[in-house]
Amino acid sequence: MNTTVARLTARGLFGRRRVLILLAVPVLLLGIALFARGSDLDRLDLAHSVLGTLALGTLVPITGLVVGTGVIATEIEDGSIVYLLAKPLPRWQIVTTKLAVAIGSTWLLSAVPIYAAGLILYGAGDDVALGYTVGALAAGAAYSALFLLLGVVTRHAVIAGLAYALIWESLIGNYVEGARTLSVQQWGLSVAEAVAADGAVLAPVGLATALWLLVIVAVGATAYASVKLAGITLGGEE
Repeated sequence: MNTTVARLTARGLFGRRRVLILLAVPVLLLGIALFARGSDLDRLDLAHSVLGTLALGTLVPITGLVVGTGVIATEIEDGSIVYLLAKPLPRWQIVTTKLAVAIGSTWLLSAVPIYAAGLILYGAGDDVALGYTVGALAAGAAYSALFLLLGVVTRHAVIAGLAYALIWESLIGNYVEGARTLSVQQWGLSVAEAVAADGAVLAPVGLATALWLLVIVAVGATAYASVKLAGITLGGEE
């Protein structure tokens, strides 16, 4: 990890108007949790709806999308990535450093508010809040790697990522049984199930399968992004 690249990446990510969108996500989640707390619905069902369907299914991928594409896509679009690529740094080190910033930012902006919202809705009982938080950590890392890759391979990363997050993760991944095995949200839900008390959280994908797929997606996306970034350098030199 290169500290200079990390510092410049974080400054670029949070120094733009993008930060307003990023801060809106945790504020919205906490606001919904506070509002829903006064309802007469079963507290566990309410926690599943807010923390599982809304937070893990929509807010975490949206945060990962904005952050993951934001750490590199803007630099590629405006051409400033050339100055970074001109430095004697391995391309994999640039990618992994930016990914570390993306993962840390996604965790801060999604996992931390999810834990706070879980405490508001259900308290610390049955480790429900903790389970969804750990699930968000796992899913957030995979989303960050996946969307960083999109930022490298296409100039329409935000549109493509938004379509993926809203159509596949929020709709198909939730309601089409056969597609759940290929949903990052469901993998995160499997991790949440493993952390929470028995029967408190239910997931359709086995833990071992979810962990393997999380690792494959994160490592594969990072490796491919490094290869594609090296290709951008070669194209500029030619």
